[in-house]
Amino acid sequence: MAAPKYTVFNVHEPAELMEFLMQKMAGISRNKVKALLTNRVILVDNAIVTQYNFKLLPGMKVLMSKAKNNVEFNNPMLKIVYEDAYIIVVEKKEGLLSVSTEQQKERTAQHILSEYVKKQCRGNRIFVVHRLDRETSGLMMYAKDERTQNTLRDNWHEIVKDRRYVTIVEGEMEKDFGTIETWLTDKKLYVSSSPFDDGEGKQAITHYKTIKRANGYSLVELNLETGRKNQIRVHMSEMGHPVVGDERYGSEINPLGRMALHAFKLCFYHPVTNELMEFDTPYPSAFKSLLIKKQN
Repeated sequence: MAAPKYTVFNVHEPAELMEFLMQKMAGISRNKVKALLTNRVILVDNAIVTQYNFKLLPGMKVLMSKAKNNVEFNNPMLKIVYEDAYIIVVEKKEGLLSVSTEQQKERTAQHILSEYVKKQCRGNRIFVVHRLDRETSGLMMYAKDERTQNTLRDNWHEIVKDRRYVTIVEGEMEKDFGTIETWLTDKKLYVSSSPFDDGEGKQAITHYKTIKRANGYSLVELNLETGRKNQIRVHMSEMGHPVVGDERYGSEINPLGRMALHAFKLCFYHPVTNELMEFDTPYPSAFKSLLIKKQN
């Protein structure tokens, strides 16, 4: 008979993961627990957890692998920023679809993450919550079960507190900050915009702040009040300042070899523990270089 691969601890009352493990393994040091988490040998409900203060709830199962966990994640297009039993936050590179389609199933963030979680446990799955355009890079979140997916989708505006992007647009922005509000209609190949509600479109609100103007470009930070398809791209184009590299919505130049749009900040209340989660990434270095290059 094969030896069990895990030591299993049942959770009977709320606790943080660090305290729980120190209590279950009398005499173990905090540094030793942190080493176990770093080595990815602690799982909660079949999902690797590396956060020492992860909130445990009654009914959960904490598993400790008998060997260093060999479920590693290494993909040049995708980086895992945070993972627990319910959600996974990633940073996606430009050029990668976030959601599988009939035409493209395998080279997508959803598929890559699905393969990864199935290595932890065969029945594990990845559930789509929101998406980023293929050519947009940055932070996004997936759910690891259908209940969490529904919680996030049904309560998105209450759960998500801050979602920000940075872009480089053509030309120098006229204002330092402002708000764009239109109604967007998905036309399959592109999204059209109307200044008034024609009964077909969905309201789209984008708040913007101009960070820097130089070399015929503007670096702009955007805060989405709504999350419509191609919202930022359409709104910037409407203002006469298309996103650099966005040929579909009017850009005629592509100095970076990519669309200059990056989701750099994601803050939300955890759908199960209600803890405020905050993630951010630096502005892409290529964005900054475009504004310091001297034009001939």
